[in-house]
Amino acid sequence: MEKINAVITGVGGYVPDYVLTNEEISRMVDTNDEWIMTRIGVKERRILNEEGLGTSYMARKAAKQLMQKTGSNPDDIDAVIVATTTPDYHFPSTASILCEKLGLKNAFAFDLQAACCGFLYLMETAASLIASGRHKKIIIVGADKMSSMVNYQDRATCPIFGDGAAACMVEATTEDYGIMDSILRTDGKGLPFLHMKAGGSVCPPSYFTVDHKMHYLYQEGRTVFKYAVSNMSDITATIAERNGLDKENINWVIPHQANLRIIDAVASRLEVPLEKVMINIQRYGNTSGATLPLCLWDYEKQLKKGDNLIFTAFGAGFTYGAVYVKWGYDGSNGKR
Repeated sequence: MEKINAVITGVGGYVPDYVLTNEEISRMVDTNDEWIMTRIGVKERRILNEEGLGTSYMARKAAKQLMQKTGSNPDDIDAVIVATTTPDYHFPSTASILCEKLGLKNAFAFDLQAACCGFLYLMETAASLIASGRHKKIIIVGADKMSSMVNYQDRATCPIFGDGAAACMVEATTEDYGIMDSILRTDGKGLPFLHMKAGGSVCPPSYFTVDHKMHYLYQEGRTVFKYAVSNMSDITATIAERNGLDKENINWVIPHQANLRIIDAVASRLEVPLEKVMINIQRYGNTSGATLPLCLWDYEKQLKKGDNLIFTAFGAGFTYGAVYVKWGYDGSNGKR
């Protein structure tokens, strides 16, 4: 029996219209463009600021574009999986809302929570579902409205994050392309350094939690930076070695867009020049689960069938990993 691989056959994306610049942020907190660019590498970020719109709105825009580009019939979609840390609601899942908005009648849907590493976990989950032989066509979406949990009075975190969504179609193939290998890890020691204190079952919402600003993202930047650099660098080196990949035959590195200095460190560990690294942090900031697919969306036209791609990310939990993908189509056509 032929081996079934899971191949990405299209990419769709969406970022909100509103652009939050460094200049505007410097009017909110004591910072400036030079400091933000030097320390983080973000010039501007997109913010979903319309009343009543959440993560599912951006996810729907991205997935709709994806279905149009790939010419997909809604009845053929077997599953929808959304990686998000900012769901519309505790329940139901953002993926279930997406099913209704996209008119999907035959799909099952669920959310996956692995913070900024969510899209790596999505790729592995979709690949496993497809390799089982029971599913042929799956939409995976990374989407986050990070502005909903950022304190715009905290100069350490507010310049970092933005909002956005991107989606990929993952399909079964017997060709030697697709999601070839992954190494995923979780180091539970990360809780004290990156979390949101209130809103869960340990500390439900109350007047006290709201008054004490406990519903905002908390990050101990130095510690997170240190772990991100070492874990992302090590795991990309390991997956490259395991698959016979090196600076000569790696076509693209797609790192999580959290900090330009982390991206530089990962590229230098692989000895890959920056022109082979997908970077859009300057335009979008850290959109958490959306950063990796938004890179694909931005760079799709430059991708060629057979290109070797290494994805890597690091997020709260601490979750981290690397995925090796052999790209399945010429991106200049926009679809497989």
